[in-house]
Amino acid sequence: MANVPKFGNLNGLKVVYSAVEIAAPVAAQMMAEWGADVTWIENTYNGDSMRDTTYVKELERRNQRSISLNIFSEEGKEVFLKLIEEADIFIESSKGPVYANRGLTDEVLWERNKSLVIVHVSGFGQYGVPERVNRAAYDQTAQAYSGYLSQNGTQEQPMIAAPYTGDYLTALMVVGSSLAALYNAQKTGKGESIDIAMYEVLLRMGAYYMMDYLNGGIIYPRAGARHQNLCGIGVYKCKDGFLSLCLYGAKQNKALLERIGLGYLWGTEEYPEGTSALWLDGPKAELIEQKLEEYLLERPVAEVEEDFSNLKIAANKVMTFEELPEEPHFKAREAFIEWENIEGKKIVGPNIFPKFKNNPGQVWRPMPTLGMDTEAILNEAGFTKEQIEELVEKGIIKKS
Repeated sequence: MANVPKFGNLNGLKVVYSAVEIAAPVAAQMMAEWGADVTWIENTYNGDSMRDTTYVKELERRNQRSISLNIFSEEGKEVFLKLIEEADIFIESSKGPVYANRGLTDEVLWERNKSLVIVHVSGFGQYGVPERVNRAAYDQTAQAYSGYLSQNGTQEQPMIAAPYTGDYLTALMVVGSSLAALYNAQKTGKGESIDIAMYEVLLRMGAYYMMDYLNGGIIYPRAGARHQNLCGIGVYKCKDGFLSLCLYGAKQNKALLERIGLGYLWGTEEYPEGTSALWLDGPKAELIEQKLEEYLLERPVAEVEEDFSNLKIAANKVMTFEELPEEPHFKAREAFIEWENIEGKKIVGPNIFPKFKNNPGQVWRPMPTLGMDTEAILNEAGFTKEQIEELVEKGIIKKS
């Protein structure tokens, strides 16, 4: 950890991970932004496939150190086991129980580090129906299998929840569960193994309406741009843009009905005072939606957003990429920052979130080149210069 500055709430935490693309690496990257020393194990030929991207790699691999290692060779296994001896958390992502099948079981890792938190990330888990466990999985296929994808889109066509919703939700689950396990490991001295299946993450995240089906047999139609059950919730077109509207609450319903010329409905038998929700199966739902659409089409989106917000109605213009960098609130909270990549080119991207007041995170280095830190990391693990050169000659490791 000699090259890692001391900062953040995870200062002193050592994380080692071996994975490509999004879910596990993003989890490690967030911990790196909060002060953890993160060692990124890449293969010795092409490295992480994320390197093929142009810009997102600069965000999702910043603050990490790269070692290029053939983990599953005999000598590579020994190098790997040496690396995790001082680690707090090890994260890997593969198809099912690949590490166990290659002889690197949880028990083998715990022999070297009894308090190690091990996180296995896969599409379908470490056990179950073998044909399913060993299948390739990506965000989209996990969305499909979990039922998450079927809830998005129109009545005619289910649609993917983009961008890579399953991957990013899984990344958050990795962070939360690994730190929870670490809390217990630090108290007891005994490590933990966590089995995170992406489809199960999505199953849990997509359970809001699923509970109605499981317990009441109710299936709601896909809503498209609007809510399945309620008037005034969804995306609506205004004169010059789109408005995201979430109408709920008696005061808000009364105010909106008055705005769109239907104030006379309030306080009637159909819509008595105190009505908190305007249901789509209500007596005047079609009329309410029609008048609301007509009202919005005649007005600029910014005007409607301000007016509705003053009425305590949750409403927001649907922001575009072009608008985000100049948005005053974004600027006030420093939502975007700049840093230089390894080649000295300016990169603009999201800041570190959430914001820690007393121990803030920071960006201290850009994404490293493949194997850039191999020699330094192995030196810290106790390998001599001669041993490192021998591993290079055998192709077990690769230096940048």
